[in-house]
Amino acid sequence: MKVFAINGSPKPDGNTAYAMKTVLQEIENEGIDVELVTMGRESIRGCLGCGGCAKNQNRRCVIEDKVNELLPKMIDADGILLGSPVYYSGLNGVIKSFLDRSFYVAAANGSLFRHKAGAAVAAVRRSGGIPTFDQLNKYFQISEMFVVSSNYWNVIHGTVPNEAAQDGEGTQIMQVLGRNFAWFLKTLEYGRKHLPPPSLPAKVRTNFIR
Repeated sequence: MKVFAINGSPKPDGNTAYAMKTVLQEIENEGIDVELVTMGRESIRGCLGCGGCAKNQNRRCVIEDKVNELLPKMIDADGILLGSPVYYSGLNGVIKSFLDRSFYVAAANGSLFRHKAGAAVAAVRRSGGIPTFDQLNKYFQISEMFVVSSNYWNVIHGTVPNEAAQDGEGTQIMQVLGRNFAWFLKTLEYGRKHLPPPSLPAKVRTNFIR
């Protein structure tokens, strides 16, 4: 089993990274492989809405950049961990563009993230963490993924790098999240051996203006 983690911050050693590494350490302690990438300094443009990924059915976006490099890792993983700093009470632009495109490709090529485990964390100076956390979770929920939770919303506080380590409750939230994530992955693996998943239905689309 493996968890693939994407840090949307441009700072590889900032507070978002601290939160994610805390989660991943607990997962790794349970014998599950983890991989963390930091992509906040990448140049990633938003989705064109061209439908090329649906037409080509090659599990790739028509724009050649970091999305196509990391998408296979997301497809191969059993769980996906997302993290973002908070900019103006929401995701930063890089991870928003990345997630819009990668999740669109996955949906258009046969629901490639379906029934994977997912969890999200946000790092914030003061406020705006909950809207950011909510935005991240919406990618999981539209993809039929299973959202792993902790004992509070997965938000940690800090300004300068590693200041989040002083947030005792935030740190515990991440530790509990990591343990729950590992347990759920093992439960999911066991369940797949004994119970077939529900069939994938054809998507019904209703347009309100015709």
